[in-house]
Amino acid sequence: MTSEILVNVTPMETRVALVENGAVQELYIERSQTRGLVGNIYKGKVVRVLPGMQAAFVDIGLERAAFIHASDIDLNRVDNEPHKPIQTLVREGQALVVQVIKDPMGTKGARLTTALSIPSRYLVFMPASDHIGISQRIDGEEERDRLRTLVASVKESEEIEKGGFILRTAAEGVGEGEIQSDMNYLKRLFRVLGERMKENKPATVIYEDLPLYLRVARDMVKTDVEKIRIDSKETFSKVHEFVTKYTPEVKSVFEYYPGERPIFDLFSVEDEISKALSRKVELKSGGYLIIDQTEAMTTIDVNTGAFVGHRNLEETIYKTNLEAVTAISRQLRLRNLGGIIILDFIDMDDEEHKRQVHRMLEKHLEKDHAKSKVTGVSELGLVEMTRKRTRDSLEHVLTEHCHICEGRGRLKTAQTVCYEVFREILREERAYSTAQYLVLASQQVIDSLLDEESSNVADLEEFINKPIRFQVEPMYSQEQFDVILQ
Repeated sequence: MTSEILVNVTPMETRVALVENGAVQELYIERSQTRGLVGNIYKGKVVRVLPGMQAAFVDIGLERAAFIHASDIDLNRVDNEPHKPIQTLVREGQALVVQVIKDPMGTKGARLTTALSIPSRYLVFMPASDHIGISQRIDGEEERDRLRTLVASVKESEEIEKGGFILRTAAEGVGEGEIQSDMNYLKRLFRVLGERMKENKPATVIYEDLPLYLRVARDMVKTDVEKIRIDSKETFSKVHEFVTKYTPEVKSVFEYYPGERPIFDLFSVEDEISKALSRKVELKSGGYLIIDQTEAMTTIDVNTGAFVGHRNLEETIYKTNLEAVTAISRQLRLRNLGGIIILDFIDMDDEEHKRQVHRMLEKHLEKDHAKSKVTGVSELGLVEMTRKRTRDSLEHVLTEHCHICEGRGRLKTAQTVCYEVFREILREERAYSTAQYLVLASQQVIDSLLDEESSNVADLEEFINKPIRFQVEPMYSQEQFDVILQ
């Protein structure tokens, strides 16, 4: 599998697309005004303690107070031991150094922890831990043991008495020199941060994670990534300087794209973004998915559509479900769907088919950077899964609720609005005395009143013994209308 990363930079935003075998798999968008906060470290101030929820609200200088649970403060707890009560861990007005682990979403503030972690190219430094961990994506016990021994040795030689490390996926195969360089960088950085923690006032930032284009250079350069193309010369220069300083061995991967045609158009990324905002996802066989996001969960419904198969119904269902698995795993990454996700596969009678669909889903999810947990296929053909959510989905980043339908995704029919108009006229007739009525509404509603509902309009005029006039208001949506007394 070959991968390319495309970086599209404008003064307002940076967009990054991960393309695998010609298909867009992941999208990252960072806007200058709404940059993500995950990884940032703040000196906060506890503004409210909630014993009932075993949590506290912390002011870190944002519009909304951030949230921290007792489990993210009581870090020395032994497994199976109950957490200490929140009121014994923090008090109102107390200064607290915290790190954002989940961006603000909707009406919810950021989620915090006191377990600080600072990433570099190969390592993540954890000041409050002595543990040496290794990325689950690094296979082979021999390599894991080698890396664990190497980090312990370098840590001792650098005289780092306090603090633990996690070896990132990129550390696979690296030698002592790279690990030592990373460890020195993290040691120097944390010394600076320690001074800021003492000197800074509450509700101020201590450490900000790198901007998106530099995080690409730090986090996304893997063995299967052939090229990282950047369409901004200024950004390319900054990335080149960063890579030359910290990871010179991957300089050849980066490339400046000077083409006249926009880089996202060249690789059809813009089309994929448009499709990722649609409810319906077409499958090559003729089947399709329906994806609905709600506050509590996301549901994905699989349908056979026009696919009829060649042998029998069970074969058609099985093939559609297998194709849907590939599409679903891609859509989860592309749309960055998180939380509880319900997959409604087409019902299968064959138990082996159910197992194959489940196995393929788990296999595809192994490529996903976000952790997920999947249940088996139920008798109803449902699969329940969770996917870790640390930032807003693509839909939440790029869209807002429709002010016309109030987020329902549906509009009242013209006939329904006509009957609302009739009821409003009767309501006004009982309350006020007037010579005639003027109805202002959209073109569709006025057309319906003068055509399909004309006999009902005549009956209403006769009933109230008043004339009713109609006027199209071009700026009105289908649900809007006004009844004017004249």
